[in-house]
Amino acid sequence: MDDGVPPKAEWQVDPGSVNFEDPLLECVYMLASMMQRPISVEALKAGLPHSDAHFTPDLAVRAAERAGLTARTVRRATIEDIQPVTLPCIVLLKQGGACILLNYTKSGKANIAIPEGRGQKEITVAELQEQYTGYAIFARTEYKFDSRASDIQLKKPKAWFWGTLIKFWPIYSHVMLASILINMFAIASPLFVMNVYDRVVPNGASATLAVLAIGVTTVFLFEFIMKNLRTYLVDVAGKNADVIIASRLLEQLMAMKLSNKPPSTGAMANNLREFESLRDFFTSGTLVALIDLPFIFLFIWIISVVAAPQVAVIPLIVVPLVILVGVVLQIPLRKVIEKTHKESSQKHALLVETIDGLETIKTTAAEGRIQRSWERFVGLTADSAGKAKLLSGISTTFAQLAIQMTTVVVVIVGVFLIIEKEMTMGALVASSMLSGRALAPLGTIAGMLTRLQQSRVALKSLDNIMSSEVERSEDKTYLHRPRLSGEIELKKVTFNYPNQEIKALDNVSLKIKPGERVGILGRIGSGKSTIARLTLGLYDPIEGSVLADGTDIRQIDPADLRRNIGYVSQDNYLFFGSVKENISFGAPHVDDQTILRAASLAGVTDFLKTHPHGFDLQVGERGMSLSGGQRQAVVIARSLLLDPPILLMDEPTSGMDNSSEAAFKQRLSKAVVGKTLVLVTHRSSLLTLVDRLVIVDSGRIVADGPKAEVLEALKQGQIRASAG
Repeated sequence: MDDGVPPKAEWQVDPGSVNFEDPLLECVYMLASMMQRPISVEALKAGLPHSDAHFTPDLAVRAAERAGLTARTVRRATIEDIQPVTLPCIVLLKQGGACILLNYTKSGKANIAIPEGRGQKEITVAELQEQYTGYAIFARTEYKFDSRASDIQLKKPKAWFWGTLIKFWPIYSHVMLASILINMFAIASPLFVMNVYDRVVPNGASATLAVLAIGVTTVFLFEFIMKNLRTYLVDVAGKNADVIIASRLLEQLMAMKLSNKPPSTGAMANNLREFESLRDFFTSGTLVALIDLPFIFLFIWIISVVAAPQVAVIPLIVVPLVILVGVVLQIPLRKVIEKTHKESSQKHALLVETIDGLETIKTTAAEGRIQRSWERFVGLTADSAGKAKLLSGISTTFAQLAIQMTTVVVVIVGVFLIIEKEMTMGALVASSMLSGRALAPLGTIAGMLTRLQQSRVALKSLDNIMSSEVERSEDKTYLHRPRLSGEIELKKVTFNYPNQEIKALDNVSLKIKPGERVGILGRIGSGKSTIARLTLGLYDPIEGSVLADGTDIRQIDPADLRRNIGYVSQDNYLFFGSVKENISFGAPHVDDQTILRAASLAGVTDFLKTHPHGFDLQVGERGMSLSGGQRQAVVIARSLLLDPPILLMDEPTSGMDNSSEAAFKQRLSKAVVGKTLVLVTHRSSLLTLVDRLVIVDSGRIVADGPKAEVLEALKQGQIRASAG
């Protein structure tokens, strides 16, 4: 480079105008628009388990469902194998690429829509075939009935659980077929013994013995294969159902409205943990035992055939007796299990709270109080668990006693029948073996009564979560608003938090224009942070409405709304991982340059530039490895990452020192040019960033106007509120 030629400046690219999305996701977005189902990219991917890796075809199908499309991935070896009537469709290309095939002609030309420019292009079919992987995603629109159509539906309680298991009915049908064969094979051993006693031994027929031995060995071999196959099938069905149900549980949890969130995080975590007992009950030996239950009567019938009807009556009487005792014990057992579940939830809630607040417990010397509460709940839980084990043990031991007594009575009755020449010795041995085999499922099921009740309680608690109202309802159509200008308005908003009688906001009206910089001041608990939460759509107002660009935010997809708002809360919550992962937490697909820009604006680079790990520095759980100011800087960087048009900051510098705050103000003042800034603060030093002040007191706006006028009124005592 010549000395007289100035160096070229680096390109300054606005992150908000850069498309970081995967080509396949972009194709789904374009396909939805072509099929008159417009939806934003943010709404398509919200809540899906995507990462910085490629968007998979399975995720693309799930994303299409959100746009009201029914989609599936299909194998088509060549472009010509795709029927024209099925177009447009998404074709998967090599190296993770994708495009939309609009049409193709017999002359070898194809029209495609490319995600990179969201435009159309004509290429040859041969060129497209060269990049084509042989897989395409076809979609069609789902018809939506209007309000004139009858909406009468049969209620399907717990369909999220039973419906998933029913999907695997083909596998479970094979399990039932294997069970039928296994139970039929179980007859071989008693019949073998009976023939040995009645025919081989009296006649010394060693040749017959060899034939019988070969036959029964063959049956045992097939039984071995069938048992392993049945175990494998149950495991496959259970594993797949486990993944689907567990995914739906977490998806429901994250989609749940905050107003429906249980008051205790620990109790909710315990309820979700109960899914383990529910899964084990329906995907283990329990299911096999239940399938074997009807075969009891098959074995009893065989006893009546090979021995005598008098002998078959004995296990036939025992079966209802054991079932009756089990049913009677279910009544007290259900109450004990419910009590145990409640106590376990309380214990788990205390444990989570203790771990979370360990530092406070130590600094306030409250270890004794927590230990006392813990021991009390542990004792109650142990007592209830002991009662449950006792009741379950009674059922199990009674079933075992009944089986043992059945064998004794069968032998006694059989001896008398042998004396009277009505039954052979071999038939007695066979009937004794068959009676034990017939009643074996009863003993297994009796031992699972506790797990049965635990699963019932777990299903009930999980169903409460699955039936909670969610933010994004499946039957609701949202307005397509991918980019907002920054106007915010609250119209006569009244709101109080769940289980709280005092109103957090009372008939509040506030309008903020695009690009306006507004500061919100007020006493603790005056409703400042509530305004921020309602603006984000985290809660719905009881009365009134919150508008963004003149549209009620309840008509905007929550993903679109929050994509347009950079939010800094008071909590400064960080997740386990590196600083880089926390900055890009909601947008893992962004490049390093975008992360560095946000980090520089927030002041993250100030403390990372001297650290050997840099952006790979681990923050620990909740960011406890960082100082309060450092955590705050990372949260601010996260809010600035995608350069949103609205910045909503709640006490953004509460953990910073004066020099850090001054540097932050200088950087932020340049970054907020042309953006809407809502600053909730107690610190008068931050008011240089705003032009307008809103004073909130007891859930009402008591002052609103230019900053200088409001501050002067505060100084003169004309406004009864704290200015910080």
